[in-house]
Amino acid sequence: MASTRQPGRTGSQSVERAIAVLYALEGEDRPVTVSELAGRVDLPVSTTHRIVQALVRGGLLARDGHSAYRIGDGITALAQTAAQRINIDAAAPHLHLLSSGIRITASLGVIDNTDAVTVYSARPPSMFCTHQLPGRRTKVEGSAMGQAIVAFGHRRDRRLGTIPDVASTRQRGFTVSSAGGVTAVAVPVFDARGQVRASIGVQARSARLNEDLIVRIQPAMRQAAEMLRDAVAEGSARANFDRLLPATI
Repeated sequence: MASTRQPGRTGSQSVERAIAVLYALEGEDRPVTVSELAGRVDLPVSTTHRIVQALVRGGLLARDGHSAYRIGDGITALAQTAAQRINIDAAAPHLHLLSSGIRITASLGVIDNTDAVTVYSARPPSMFCTHQLPGRRTKVEGSAMGQAIVAFGHRRDRRLGTIPDVASTRQRGFTVSSAGGVTAVAVPVFDARGQVRASIGVQARSARLNEDLIVRIQPAMRQAAEMLRDAVAEGSARANFDRLLPATI
């Protein structure tokens, strides 16, 4: 009897099953066994095992112990790549408006591997302020902008361990770092689906950017982050590095 299987169906079915296995781990704080995954996706254990091994080889899952699995670093890497898609032309006016309103340089940052990268910086027109050149890199753990992205990003990101008291950071809605007499504050920028894609950071001398001022500028920073929601969904920040110039208005 002739086969009734449609061409290409086997391949697409395998992809659909792999996606189902990945989503079965969403929100999990502990490693999950193949048997548990099989039950969640309603597949035979043998089939689930083959899918899991393929995902491990691709870096999307990682073995944790002898028989349990967790989300792999490949997922985080893919998320970081997506975070680079930013329309600088759309973001710039909002950063200039913010810097002018709070009279502090405002910068936009993304994460590239282990670094926080400044992709645009807007200096207020009425006074001299510290300026971050586009392309400047800082280790995530030493950057308020980098910490804001990690703290509000994927809950399985291993870099969360570099951020003190993540729960409190998420509750207050911003990150703070101080070094060498300079204080930096950053808020996350989310896309339309609620995924963190970038961050807005400001920095000034610690004597000026004290606790009182940090609190007072938060509404403006959060409003700017909200206005950037559409800008982080398109474009390529990395591709635009060569044409980014220090902000002057």
